[in-house]
Amino acid sequence: MNNKITRIAITGALGRMGQMLVREVEKNKKTCLTAAIVKQNHPLINHDIGKEIGIGKIGVLIQDTLDVNKNDFDILIDFTNPLSTLQYLKYCKQFQKNIIIGTTGFSESEIQIIKSYSKNIAILIASNFSIGINLLYYLVEKTAQVLGNNSDIDIIEFHHRNKMDIPSGTALTIGESISNVMKWNLNDKSLYYKKGFRKVRESKKIGFSSIRSGNIIGKHSVVFTSAEEEINITHTAFNRESFAKGAVQSVSCIISEKKGLFDMKDFLKKIFQNL
Repeated sequence: MNNKITRIAITGALGRMGQMLVREVEKNKKTCLTAAIVKQNHPLINHDIGKEIGIGKIGVLIQDTLDVNKNDFDILIDFTNPLSTLQYLKYCKQFQKNIIIGTTGFSESEIQIIKSYSKNIAILIASNFSIGINLLYYLVEKTAQVLGNNSDIDIIEFHHRNKMDIPSGTALTIGESISNVMKWNLNDKSLYYKKGFRKVRESKKIGFSSIRSGNIIGKHSVVFTSAEEEINITHTAFNRESFAKGAVQSVSCIISEKKGLFDMKDFLKKIFQNL
């Protein structure tokens, strides 16, 4: 692990996740915040980000553009939206800065663009940065190896009413993890229930169910059901702190990398050598 203090830029710094990320960067002894970026013409531009989110002045002013001459950084952490993320990627490539992406809802073509950028800079992308949810991926893969061919598999995800993408990026990542183990094509094996669905369920399919309600932070259940028994693997997030903490901790995974595409499994392998 690198002992040098890592300078962090955060986009969407006044959003729910952005504020949590700022707090975690400031709490982490190995990182410091040097740039807090918001949308253009935001009324709080040039205000101290620490004061605005209630942690006291930290000497970092809110800005609406990235500028390495003003606020240089080592790694950008981005939890915004696909269009903004792709713009920040261009900037990072131009100035040879690594990036951690927590944005979800990318199209297949956008994922390919991200992969192309990883030939020039190091990118760590994850749909969920919680250590717990990434352990769930691991447990689900092991369960699928044993039960996948003889069980109906369902992924049920719950999120707050304002979440835009359905299914969640985390649910799709779970589906991809299962599909990789089973050597399935996820698009062919996905099953989405909707009104008018009137046929017997096919075998070897992954069912997706999504709930958007209230202020649910995030809950994901993966259910393997055979004729004899059921196994239910569930992760529940009680707040966003686990996501922010995991994202900031994952800085160590790419700080010394020149290029490449990484995920939380790469980070977990660094901290749990036998995973």
